[in-house]
Amino acid sequence: MTRLERLRKLMEEQGVPAMMVMKPENRTYVSGFDGTAGIALVTETEALLLVDFRYTEQATQQAPQFQVIQTSPQPYETLVQVVRERQIGRIGFEADYLPYGQVQKLAEALRPVELLPVESVDRIRWIKDQEEQARIARAVEIADSAFAHILQYLRPGVTEQEIAIELEYFMRRQGASKPAFDTIVASGPRSALPHGRASEKVLERGDLVTLDFGAVYRGYCSDCTRTIVLGKATEEQRKIYTIVLEAQERALEALRPGVKGKDVDGVARSCIAEKGYGEHFGHGLGHSVGLAIHETPTLSTRDENVLEPGMVLTVEPGIYLPGWGGVRIEDLAVVTEDGCRVLTKAPKTLLEL
Repeated sequence: MTRLERLRKLMEEQGVPAMMVMKPENRTYVSGFDGTAGIALVTETEALLLVDFRYTEQATQQAPQFQVIQTSPQPYETLVQVVRERQIGRIGFEADYLPYGQVQKLAEALRPVELLPVESVDRIRWIKDQEEQARIARAVEIADSAFAHILQYLRPGVTEQEIAIELEYFMRRQGASKPAFDTIVASGPRSALPHGRASEKVLERGDLVTLDFGAVYRGYCSDCTRTIVLGKATEEQRKIYTIVLEAQERALEALRPGVKGKDVDGVARSCIAEKGYGEHFGHGLGHSVGLAIHETPTLSTRDENVLEPGMVLTVEPGIYLPGWGGVRIEDLAVVTEDGCRVLTKAPKTLLEL
């Protein structure tokens, strides 16, 4: 199905004759328009894109399947006019995205039109087509090359922030439009912080250094984590690293269509728990990646969704010991017909720099 067809199928299932799409990732997905503001209004027969003066030309170029309508300074006024001209009586909206106050304002402006909450509109983005997979793969390649590049900068005396800046600058030079998220560089005891964003801390000999970073290429994200040691690894560092790597490799073997997200999570979680570190792996095993860095479905203890070919997910187990440090290893993989294809190529053997 085309992306518009996927949306219309969801509309049919939800019983809504028209749908407002306002979440940026969903709006971009169905239309191709990646500006920061606008409303996609899709009916059974029409696809309209309401944008202000700043974006009319861009929208016309990026969304050829849509009729572009320039809004007045008050976009809701134009929306009301368009809805009334077409005598639309019921419109769906993204229940997981629009805040209550905005829904109230829309309901007041569109009265007596009935607004209907539509759950899980993001679901239309779960399975990535070949073009999406190609863009994600290129974003992964950029991150892989950035990791190879940054190894020459990882040494005692530099700060976490300096490493993060160099990583991000290199990815931009390789074609990334921006980092996929705030780059994490956490060294020494700070590596026990799963989301330890780069600080002014100076790297020291003997530190574990966790780097979690990604690139955005033509709208699509990548996500990679590697942990290295500055100097020769201690017996404890090597032991923790080996456990995490084993957990990740087992989970990648279990990542396949027909399996629930929670079951893949359970494979890695059991491996870490068997070694006595279960309480130190407190986050989910992974998440989907696409136009947004964190998408659904996930690999977590509660995710009942069944994996399908074309889904793209991270696999990122970790062990975090407060006051000591932590290890996380993360790859990005595409679910295939008979398993998964790992996109990340950065080395996973324990590097001692």
